[in-house]
Amino acid sequence: MNHAHITLKTVAAYALLASTTASFAHVTLPRGGATVGSDYNAAFRVGHACEGAKATTGLAVRLPKGFVLSDAQARKGWKLDVQKNSGDGEVRWTAENPQSALPASERAEFVLRGKVPATPGPLWFKVLQTCDVGSVDWAEVPALGSSTAGLKTPAAKLDVVAQGVATVDVRDGWVRQSVPGQSGTGAFMKLTAPTGTKLVGISTPAAGVAEVHEMKMEGDTMKMRELPGGLDLPAGQTVELKPGGYHVMMMDLKQALTKGSTVPMTLRFEDAKGQKTALDLKLPVGAPEGADAGAPAHQHKH
Repeated sequence: MNHAHITLKTVAAYALLASTTASFAHVTLPRGGATVGSDYNAAFRVGHACEGAKATTGLAVRLPKGFVLSDAQARKGWKLDVQKNSGDGEVRWTAENPQSALPASERAEFVLRGKVPATPGPLWFKVLQTCDVGSVDWAEVPALGSSTAGLKTPAAKLDVVAQGVATVDVRDGWVRQSVPGQSGTGAFMKLTAPTGTKLVGISTPAAGVAEVHEMKMEGDTMKMRELPGGLDLPAGQTVELKPGGYHVMMMDLKQALTKGSTVPMTLRFEDAKGQKTALDLKLPVGAPEGADAGAPAHQHKH
């Protein structure tokens, strides 16, 4: 394999990974999944050095079974070693000298490319981070399920999803509660699409109509309107639907939405190539602690 610098078409897109809400306590992959059998650029994000260390001097990624490596991206001042074994393998970057090491105050991405398995499910990449002082093996995998909550040194997770399922990452979703007789309310969430797409439609059995609306000032008047062309989700950037901005407007509510209940919702996406995908969610009713609930959504005037 050629270990020279390899240009990966979507590495630039991953470099736009939103950092406003992400925690860099771990070595992580960009938010969002990958479609079964597809090529995937795995950009491992290093946000800090080991505890008590001044710099990261090495990163070794153990490839999970089913992931077929094709390329790895060289880094200036770092030695690249690739071991391709049957069913597994390892990609290792090692700083050639202290000057090439990654300072604790800087963030960087170490990138490899390969094909994901043909079966949906979580894919765990175990990563050994070596520093000038000590090392951390990011290798913990949950005994049940795929949540890394509570794990001190979790492996980097990639969700491999079935054909037709959107690879968009959805976080912090919620629906504003409503009272009997109320006709409309709002839903809010943070969306991150790894390769870029557009949110073009929403449906929920809880409402007759669900649309993405925009709230903006026109002159000295706050106006709200549907986004007829859909909501763009640039590659790697987190787009927040929140009170006072973009949001999902739910109209013709079928019943009151009480705090603590959940609302099923389907999001439909279409990318620049016309590829259509969908994502099924269950959103909790009621603003999470610390969220800006804003004005009641049913006060919308168009």
